[in-house]
Amino acid sequence: MARRKTITREHILNAAHEVVSTEGFSGFTARNIASKMKSSTQPIYLEFKNMDELREAFFEEVETYLRDDIFSKSISGDPIIDLTLNYVDFAKKEKMLFRALFVEDHADGKLLNEFGFQMFLAKAKGIEEYEGMSDEAIHTAFLANWITATGLASLATSERMNATNEEMIQIVKLVNKSLKRNPDFTITM
Repeated sequence: MARRKTITREHILNAAHEVVSTEGFSGFTARNIASKMKSSTQPIYLEFKNMDELREAFFEEVETYLRDDIFSKSISGDPIIDLTLNYVDFAKKEKMLFRALFVEDHADGKLLNEFGFQMFLAKAKGIEEYEGMSDEAIHTAFLANWITATGLASLATSERMNATNEEMIQIVKLVNKSLKRNPDFTITM
């Protein structure tokens, strides 16, 4: 009779999440993930072809977590401002995971950039000020908000600044007001 599988895909992904949340991507190795599960690396390679496939599954889980649990919270009533507030809150609560995902240089950084842009687009739909904007203007609005959010989040995680939600709302409003006054301004990355 075959032995029953005791370490599941979910166990492996949870261990990967724990490793990245404590060590960053430098710790994203089969050995470290197996160590978190108190097992050999064999269950990882039984479930995933290789570490690239595990990394891909991990990022799918992260995107679902960010979309459903982090960025879905309504705080101010303005979905774009809420993205910033939720991003900063995530950075404060999960400092190492935030740094691993959004600060460290890693192969999936561009995927996270695209994920952030798609989140912004989804939130901007139905907001009057974004209707009729060119693709370039919407992309600039995203980048301006993302740069602002990342700055606030980085300052919050390093405890160099502890802005209140009201202060952050005013900062984001100021950035967006400036964009409206300067419609020809563009940011490219």
